[in-house]
Amino acid sequence: MAFDSQDNTEVNPRLDQLQPYPFQRLRELFAGVIANPELSPINLSIGEPKHPTPDFIREALTANLSGLANYPITQGSDALRGAIADWCERRYGVNLDPTNQVLPVNGSREALFAFAQAAIDPTKHVKRVLSPNPFYQIYEGAALLAGAKPYFLNTLAENGYRMELDRVPEAMWETVQLAYVCSPGNPTGKVLTLNEWQALFDLSEQHGFIIAADECYSEIYFDEDDPPLGALSAAEMLERDFSRLMVFNSLSKRSNVPGLRSGFVAGDADLIRQFLLYRTYHGSAMNPAVQAASTAAWQDEAHVVENRRQYREKFAAVMAILKDVLSFVAPDAAFYLWAKVPGGDDVEFARELYRAKHVTVLPGSFLARDAGEVNPGRGFIRIALVDNLASCLEAAQRIKDFSSQS
Repeated sequence: MAFDSQDNTEVNPRLDQLQPYPFQRLRELFAGVIANPELSPINLSIGEPKHPTPDFIREALTANLSGLANYPITQGSDALRGAIADWCERRYGVNLDPTNQVLPVNGSREALFAFAQAAIDPTKHVKRVLSPNPFYQIYEGAALLAGAKPYFLNTLAENGYRMELDRVPEAMWETVQLAYVCSPGNPTGKVLTLNEWQALFDLSEQHGFIIAADECYSEIYFDEDDPPLGALSAAEMLERDFSRLMVFNSLSKRSNVPGLRSGFVAGDADLIRQFLLYRTYHGSAMNPAVQAASTAAWQDEAHVVENRRQYREKFAAVMAILKDVLSFVAPDAAFYLWAKVPGGDDVEFARELYRAKHVTVLPGSFLARDAGEVNPGRGFIRIALVDNLASCLEAAQRIKDFSSQS
C-alpha cells in the first residue's frame, strides 16, 4: 500500500510544543545569504570540539571490536563503572559504589533527555521543571515530552549569570519535580558556588524535587589548581548524601570524542536503580568497543591537561583581540565566550557577520525563551572557541574588523 502523505496520522501531540533547534534556526537565518567568497569559512557556532582525539583512545576502540559480537548489558562493564568511580574520587573527592551509584550512558545529551521521561510523575496534575535561561535546549524538550512545563530562571549579566532561586514563587515549589542545573554553564561559563549549591540542596530537601546537574563542561577550565566545584563535591563538603541528586558528565568535551557518545550518570543509588530499569527497556546499552575506549579515557588525565592548555591559549589571545569591540566577562570555565554585540541585535549581527566575514556564531536569543518579559539571550552571541588557534585568531580578527566597521 502506498503511503499517503496527506494522511492525518495521529502522533504524540506534545511534539507540537517543541521549537526548532538553534542550529535549524541558524540555517534558516542564513538561507539566501551569500557569504564573502574571498574568505574561508570559520564556524564557531556549535560546541563541537575540534582538537584531535588522542591516539590511545582510538587504539582502545579498534582493539576491542571483537566485542561487537556480543550484546552489551545496559549497566555497562565492571571495568567502565570502576574507572568512572575512580575518576570521580580523584576529581571530586567522593567515594561512589560503582555497582549502584554509577551508570554509563550514551552521552550526556541522551541521558539528560531520557532522565526526565523516567523522573516526571505523570499522575501529578501540575508538573514543573526548572531550567536556566539561556539553556541547553534538551532541558525544554525533555520537560515538554514528559508532560511537564518548564519554568525559566533568567541568568543575566546584572545578576552575575546566577539562577536566582528566590524568584520562584513560593507556591510553585510544590509543583517542581525536576531542576536542571548547568555548571559550568552553557553559554555563560558560570560555575555555581558552594552557597548556591547549598541553597539548591535545601530547596530539594524541603520540596522533594530532583536535581539534574549537567556538568559536561567541567573539565574545560583555566587554572589547574582551581577546578570548578561540582555537585558531588558540594554535597560531600556540606555533609549531605546524594539523595535526589543526579550528576551527568561526558567524554565529548573532556577528551575530544563527541562522536564516541559516551558519558555517565552518578549520584542517588535509588534513582540510578530506577533509571537503569527505564534504560533496560529503552535500549540504551553502550557499544562494547566504546566501553573499552571510554575506560581508557577516564583513566588518563594527561591528555585533558593538554586540552585545557590549548583552550587557555585561545581564550587569552581571542579576548585580547575582541575586548575593545565586544562586551564580555571572561567565563569561569567551558569553551564559550558569551559576548554582548554593538547595536544590541544579535540576529542581525550574526547574519551580517556571516555575509561580510564568513564567520558563523550563534545568536544568543536562539538559546533562550522570553521569560519575565525579556529574552535574556537577546543582544548576545555565543562564540565557541573549539577550532584550532590559528582559526580562532583569524575569526576574532574578522569579528573585530566587522564590529569596527558596523
